[in-house]
Amino acid sequence: MGDLIQKLKASGFTDYESKVFIALLQGKLMSASEIAEDARIIRTDVYKILRTFVQKGFCNEIETNSILKYEVIEPDIILDKIEQKINSEKDKEVKNIKEIFKELKPLYKSKYNENGKVVNVELIRGYNQHREVKFINIFKKAKKEILFMTQPVYLVTDEVDNIAVKFIKNGGVIKSVYEASEDFKLITKDGYKQGTFKDLIHSIKGFEKYGEQVKLCNSKVPNITIFDREIVYMNIIDKTVPKHSETDIITRSKSFAESMVTVFDSFWEKSYKINDYKKQFNKILSHHENKK
Repeated sequence: MGDLIQKLKASGFTDYESKVFIALLQGKLMSASEIAEDARIIRTDVYKILRTFVQKGFCNEIETNSILKYEVIEPDIILDKIEQKINSEKDKEVKNIKEIFKELKPLYKSKYNENGKVVNVELIRGYNQHREVKFINIFKKAKKEILFMTQPVYLVTDEVDNIAVKFIKNGGVIKSVYEASEDFKLITKDGYKQGTFKDLIHSIKGFEKYGEQVKLCNSKVPNITIFDREIVYMNIIDKTVPKHSETDIITRSKSFAESMVTVFDSFWEKSYKINDYKKQFNKILSHHENKK
C-alpha cells in the first residue's frame, strides 16, 4: 500500500487523502469511524477529507437511521472526473498563454517607433553585468508588489536580498515561485558553488524570515518578474544557446503585466509552501540527500 500512497501523492493527493481513498476503495458502505480505523487517521481529519471527496464526486454520503455512511464511486468514473479536471485546467492555461501572446505579438521588434522614440519593449542581449544591474535598478524602483517566478540558475546576490528586506519593511509584498531543482549555482562570498535541494530550501527559508511569501513548484517555471503590475522582466534561458546569445526582455505595459499576473497565479496555485513541500515530497528530498 505504501507504494500506491506515494503514487497517489505524486498525482496530487495529500498523504491523508491517499489513505482515506484506499480505505474507501477496499470497503463498501463505511462510517467515518471505520474509514479512520482502516486509514489509521484520527476521525476529525477523516471528516474533512470525506467532505472534499463528496464535493468532488469521489464518494456518496448516505444517511442511515443513526449515522452517515460513505460509499466510493466506481474507480473508472473517478478517473474520468480527475481527467476532465486536468484537461480543463490545461485548456485554461493554454487559453491564458494564447491571450498573452496576442498581446505580445504587436510588441515584436517594436522597441522604436517611426520617429525613433523608445516605446514599451527593451531587449538586453548577452550574458553580462548590465543585465543584473538593469534588474536591480527596476527592483529598487518598485513600490508595492513584486511577483517572482524563477528557475534557480543562480541564487542569489546579497544586493537583491538587501533591497528585498528594505522593500518589505516599507510595506511592499514579494511573492515568489521557485522551481524545485538542483540545477543552479549558489552565489557565495567565495564565488559560485553547485547548489543542492538543501541549499535551495535553506535559502528560501531565509527569504521567508524577512517576509517574502515563497512556494516551490515541481513544474518547469519561467524566469519572469512582475513589478507593480506594470513592468515585466523576462529572462530567456536556453541551455542550447551560448550565454552571449541569451536575451532578456523588459516590457512596460499594464495590460501585458496583468496577463502575466494570471500566469503567476496559475503557478502559485499549484505550488507548495516549504513545509508542505517537504511533507509531500520527503521521499524525493531523501533520495537527493542520499546521493550526496
